[in-house]
Amino acid sequence: MPRQLNRRSFLASTAAGSFILLHPFSARAQAGQAHLRLMETTDLHVHVWPYDYYADKPVDTLGLSRTASIVAEIRAEATNSLLLDNGDFLQGNPMGDYIAYERGMKEGDSHPVITAMNTVGIEVSTLGNHEFNYGLEFLTKALAGAGYPVVCANIVKPGGGETLLEPYVILDRELIDGAGEKHPIRIGIIGFVPPQVMNWDRKHLEGNVEARDILASARKYVPEMREAGADIVIALSHSGIGSADETEMMENASVPLAAIDGIDCVMTGHSHLVFPSDTYADYAAVDAAAGTIHGKPAVMGGFWGSHLGLIDLMLEKDGSGWRVTGHTAEARPISKRNEDRSITALVEDDQAVLDSVKAEHEATLEYVRRAVGTTTVPLHSYFALVADDPSVQVVSNAQTWYIEQMMQGTEWEGLPILSAAAPFKAGGRGGPEYYTDVAPGAVAIKNVADLYLYPNTVRAVLIDGATVKDWLERSAGMFNQIDPGSADAILLNPDFPSYNFDIIDGVTYQIDLSQPSKYGPKGEPLNPDANRIVNLQFNGQPIDPAQQFVVATNNYRAEGGGSFPGADGSTIIFEGPDTNRDVIVRYIVEQGEIAPAADANWTFAPLEGTTVLFETGPKAADYAASVKGVTIEPAGDGADGFAAFRITL
Repeated sequence: MPRQLNRRSFLASTAAGSFILLHPFSARAQAGQAHLRLMETTDLHVHVWPYDYYADKPVDTLGLSRTASIVAEIRAEATNSLLLDNGDFLQGNPMGDYIAYERGMKEGDSHPVITAMNTVGIEVSTLGNHEFNYGLEFLTKALAGAGYPVVCANIVKPGGGETLLEPYVILDRELIDGAGEKHPIRIGIIGFVPPQVMNWDRKHLEGNVEARDILASARKYVPEMREAGADIVIALSHSGIGSADETEMMENASVPLAAIDGIDCVMTGHSHLVFPSDTYADYAAVDAAAGTIHGKPAVMGGFWGSHLGLIDLMLEKDGSGWRVTGHTAEARPISKRNEDRSITALVEDDQAVLDSVKAEHEATLEYVRRAVGTTTVPLHSYFALVADDPSVQVVSNAQTWYIEQMMQGTEWEGLPILSAAAPFKAGGRGGPEYYTDVAPGAVAIKNVADLYLYPNTVRAVLIDGATVKDWLERSAGMFNQIDPGSADAILLNPDFPSYNFDIIDGVTYQIDLSQPSKYGPKGEPLNPDANRIVNLQFNGQPIDPAQQFVVATNNYRAEGGGSFPGADGSTIIFEGPDTNRDVIVRYIVEQGEIAPAADANWTFAPLEGTTVLFETGPKAADYAASVKGVTIEPAGDGADGFAAFRITL
């Protein structure tokens, strides 16, 4: 493991004249050779302060102010370094919403995350998909404050193909070689974003921009960069490490991207994971130990500032240019989880970063602490993936309440209204604390933001009963297939994100775990004849496959996000101007007091003599006895700070 220094110990060690542990490349570099350290932040999602605005408390697991301390250490250790950001910086926590919806962005205003990134010294960034969540005008105003270029090669203006931003930049820098001599180098940096933004943020983007394929865009611009004199080319790929098999308009295209001639290294993101790590041990063309993709160095620096991605390059003079002769990669964490589940911070805050956005941090705290109503029951998501759940129930209640009003006076008035909602904070990659947990009493804006993390807007789609069943079949891919009679089989599919686990309220149904899943984790057909959804009823009767239903959902789902049957953009009958969060706030304000007790409208079909295990947050033990429709008991400790529970089917 590399030596981890916090800023204070680093300064103390240098003051005392002690030795700083340098990378072997620095020691080995000779005349005509240079060691270049490339640093990556990614998926910051406005997390500058180490603070959980939903829980309203400081935390040690996130924050650019912490990552900045590692940046300072690297810069102090390295003769040559470059700090890059890989996108998804503008949206993702209440500070982002406060700026977008409350304070606004006037001409000349600085967005706090941009201010913080300027303070850290970001030198180039690309766009992530969440940069578009608040619209192009807001994005333009925010980027105006960036003291560094922001590039994106695959989002173009309509018509002529001119890119929205510069597709790439070539930095003219100086390298100091092993003999202390200075040499010029031209570093090319190109950026990419998932083309699926056209579905995810259609209301902001349709007619204003077009998305191009990541790989086609790379093949167009990388040779151009080389012809323009780039000695090395770095791809800022806000795209995950997925399949090695190239397909058109891939969301997670970093593996085939790395194979493109002319690209020297790939910085990835979007997936909120860490690379190098064992997570990617079995991926084709990926060496998870060496930190390479197709033999080229690659990195993914976690999310919310949890890690700093680091690629070390050994460069050697090659005529008038440079070539890569060696490389290593790592992701340095800002914290570690101990065996007793506690967290130890590995670095301290960079005070300059905290100070740069202190006023906006304090304004955000005032914003999220405003009470909008009360709840008589706890709103938690510890069991949201295994049972009907109060945190999802309140979202469904609010969506139904809103769409009922919106359908009045329309041709669809009188049709039955269902509501589809998914749990967002359900552990997983977010860790064992990543759950909603609102105690009975006052409900503040911070609690609503905790219930509904994303600034989605409300949609309604029109589908039939057969499609309702297929929608639920897609959701049921959350679960592994279970052999009847199994003892403590693993229930949850770790590759299935919780935000694609839609519960449809207004119908009742069971999930038969003995059946295979009809759809794969990305919505791809797997077993066309599978039927996990059984006993599907509406108003106590088997659902009519031809019956028309209005389903309340969000823009992400209605426009194709998650690839759900009946939700590809063509079935939309209502596009709300309001965000789902705003609807929840208005619902709670009107109700004054809510009691969204889960009604167990869905359960697992019984399997005699069968038990399954799942993991959730340790605090789930406080609520296990009150969960309806399922028998749950503790089953010891899980991995990485989670707790294990057993369900008897």
